[in-house]
Amino acid sequence: MDIRLTKKDLLVFCVVLSVTFFLLGLFVSDTFNNPAIRVSSNKLVPIYKVGTKEKKIAITLDGMWGAKNTPRLLEIFRKNGVKITFFFGGNWLEEYPHLVKEIAANGHEVGNHSYTHPHMASLSASQIEEELNRTGELIKNLTGKQPTVFRPPFGEYSNQVIKSCEKLGYYPIQWSIDSLDWKDVSADFIVKRVLDNLSPGDIVLMHNNAKNTPEALTRLLPELKQRGYKVVPVSELIYKDNYYIETHTGIQKQRGAE
Repeated sequence: MDIRLTKKDLLVFCVVLSVTFFLLGLFVSDTFNNPAIRVSSNKLVPIYKVGTKEKKIAITLDGMWGAKNTPRLLEIFRKNGVKITFFFGGNWLEEYPHLVKEIAANGHEVGNHSYTHPHMASLSASQIEEELNRTGELIKNLTGKQPTVFRPPFGEYSNQVIKSCEKLGYYPIQWSIDSLDWKDVSADFIVKRVLDNLSPGDIVLMHNNAKNTPEALTRLLPELKQRGYKVVPVSELIYKDNYYIETHTGIQKQRGAE
């Protein structure tokens, strides 16, 4: 049978074929690339940021080694009327117990940062619990308060780390803004980096013994106040119940608040 197609027929056929492939591409892309799809629903994540319209943020300082900046930091926070969260490891707590007590007496939160600063994702459930429990006991003995927030060393975590935190009563905390102070960048760089990325509900990562952090905070805290932001300990920023955490963003959101 001799089938003859006109130019018009060929044009219509090409258009239909193009539309078909376009729609198929959208389906495939949505199925395999959508980060919120069911494929990733089994992944557990810590809190990177809090979904809120209130102009509140948390500044957090991690500490494992060194304390030469700590007295100055406490003075800066007192001067600005700010309370923050320190995350300390076991060796810091044991080496500087007097500073831990002073930090708590000043109204700051002391969070758990593990005991030996290991790669938590490589540990078994019992090893994870030992890290959390040893440091948690140290914090409670020094401050009189049981810590409720935990930051995994290196920001590394696994489903088991999250499950162990939940079992032991901890909220696992990451960060949404890394100040990069651990790279010994300038105070100007730190201030600009935080302010350029700032929005309500952010959790800022800094370090207790980083070289230029005190100078950066001296300038940053008044500017935050000028912009209408309130700095609070991370446990006051997060939701304690009736929440969920988006697996693809790490944003903690209140159920029914959308």
